[in-house]
Amino acid sequence: MILSFDRVGKLLDEMAEEFPPEFFEELSGGILLEAEKKEDPDCPGENLYLMGEFFDDLLGRRIVLYYGSFAALAKLEEWTEWDWAEELYTTLAHELTHHMEGRAGLRDLEVKDEEEMEAFRRERGK
Repeated sequence: MILSFDRVGKLLDEMAEEFPPEFFEELSGGILLEAEKKEDPDCPGENLYLMGEFFDDLLGRRIVLYYGSFAALAKLEEWTEWDWAEELYTTLAHELTHHMEGRAGLRDLEVKDEEEMEAFRRERGK
């Protein structure tokens, strides 16, 4: 099942309201839903997509989730609406963790993400 861009946006809005307001302090750019699909540049053609990213740059601190990446996996894995909700929530929580760690001067999740990607690449001989 492929949910519409608007439906996914509404789900994200509802999910964001479940988090304490403190999680959004200093998140000047907010949470954005982009239409694009974003493949992992290190693993092209492997159906490995970036679902979301946290940015802290000249445009401020923001979270971007990629609707096209979610839709691509939903098609491949035949997601239900429940699967969409689970993946969206997991990704949103993950990116909010990057934001909170960044505010605290920590990089624990970033390091863990890097280690997991290295293991994935080794597994595939990349």
